[in-house]
This record gives sequence, structure tokens and C-alpha cells, in this order.
Amino acid sequence: MAAITASMVAELRAKTDAPMMECKKALTEAEGNMDKAEELLRVKLGSKAGKAASRITAEGVVASQLISGTSGSLIEVNCETDFVTKNDSFLALVQAAADLIAAHNPADIAALGALPYEQDSFGPTLEDVRKGLIGKIGENMSFRRFQYFGGSSKLASYLHGTRIGVVVEYEGDEVAAKDVAMHIAAMKPVALTSADVPAELIEKERSVAAAKAAEDKAKAVAEGKPVQSDEIVAKRIDGGVQKYLKEVSLFNQSFVKNDKQTVEQMLKAAGTTVKGFTLYVVGEGIEKKVDDFAAEVAAQVAAAKAGA
Repeated sequence: MAAITASMVAELRAKTDAPMMECKKALTEAEGNMDKAEELLRVKLGSKAGKAASRITAEGVVASQLISGTSGSLIEVNCETDFVTKNDSFLALVQAAADLIAAHNPADIAALGALPYEQDSFGPTLEDVRKGLIGKIGENMSFRRFQYFGGSSKLASYLHGTRIGVVVEYEGDEVAAKDVAMHIAAMKPVALTSADVPAELIEKERSVAAAKAAEDKAKAVAEGKPVQSDEIVAKRIDGGVQKYLKEVSLFNQSFVKNDKQTVEQMLKAAGTTVKGFTLYVVGEGIEKKVDDFAAEVAAQVAAAKAGA
């Protein structure tokens, strides 16, 4: 069985807000698998365990560039520490990448890196500048992902500091579109409508709801309490999935500036249509290495004793 370290427990607690001992139990049951342990906690503790699941674990910045009403870019560039996200040379590199994407529509990261650019005596390409700054600053950095926008739709963007970026493709009122971009940054929907939510996310939610229902049934049996029928349990599971779909689909969410109406209702009143959106959150989906300080100290002590 995999050893469950204090750092693993701390990482799971940071992701889920669950009690420390529950985190340790979940990790033990999951044999050290972080994703499985997180799902076990969601089954046992309900939504509480998922509230902080999207906390960011990697550093970097998001930048955008809109060069006209219908063309622009959004990019995420990662680095190792928060300190570098405030470095002027790093920020200049990020903005240059956003500008180059908007102007040239590169096919991928490699094509982006090959575009002409000079900075801090490095060049002649963007990739050369990136490599040069790694040596100058002393920290690794990488272009993680980007999106080029160049269709017929109008564009509205919103940056929440340098860690969250949104671009909305729309037709209609610019103010309403910018309000939606700000709403997306705050509420982080995964799709425009319930029908657009990826199937794998729906199945994961259904699996969690089913496992929670099974645990509730086992608890009722153990305590000698009435057990719900399979039909009622099935309805509970479907109800949980439907609730989830409304929570993560943009048009069904309550508008952050007026919770008496949905985003869809707000847009209709403003005569505006949102055709799509792109949301980048720095470090989303990236696991940041967590050093086990206690283990490191113990190893150093052991090494010192061995050399004595």
C-alpha cells in the first residue's frame, strides 16, 4: 500500500476543505490516488468536498488582445513561482505572445514560438526569447494554451487580475456582453447550455450521486431505518444531475449583478446573443509539486547520521 504522507493529506484538504482525518482516511482507501480520494470525499461529505476543488495549484498569468471588433486572442503562460508573475520581462513576453496570436493566428504552440520577436537582447523568435528569459530569470516558463478569435462574431473580454481571463463571442449590446464575461470569470460555467455540458462530466456527477445514494441506503439499513425504493433513489440521482447541469451551464446560472434573473433572461432583455466563450484560469488542471518538508528533513538527518 502506498505511504500516505502529511503533504498528501494537506494537498487533499486544500482541494476539498474536508477535515484532516477524513482526508487521510480517503487517501488510505484510495491507496494514495488523489483523484479517487477526492471523489470518495464527495460521496461521503457531499458538495462541501467539491467547493474548493478548482483551487489553483500552478503559477502564471492570462493575457488577451483584441485588435478589432471580431479578432483577438487569449493565452495562458505558466511559470514556477508567483514572484515571476510580477516580473516586467515575463509580463512583456506574455503580452507579446497575445499580440502575435491575434495578428498571425498560429496553428499551435510550436508555430507561435517560431514567430519573429525580440526582447531583452534575445531573439529572433518568440521561442528564443522564452529560452533566453529562462536563463536570465532563472525559472522555467512555458506557453500552455491559447485561443485565436477571428470569426464574424463580436468579441468582449474580461481579465480578473492576471489569473482569470474570459473572451465572449456575441452579437448585440457590448455592455451586456462584458457583463457576461465578468459573470463567467466569477461563476466559471463549463458550457453555454445544459445540453452542451460534456458527457464525461455528467457521468462523473451521476456516479458520485449514485455512490452517495448507495451509502445512504447502507447507513439506513445499519440503523434500522426505512429504506427508499429504487424508484425514489433513481429520481434523487436524476434530480442531483439536473441540479448540477443548471449550476454549470451559463444560460441557467443566476446573473451575478441581479440574482432575480438568469443570464439567459438578462441577455434576452438586452437583445444580445452569446454564441460562445473561452475561460482560462491559471493553473487549472495542473498539479503543482508539493514538497514533503518533514520527509526531506528526516532524509537529511538520516544521511547525516550515516555519514557520521
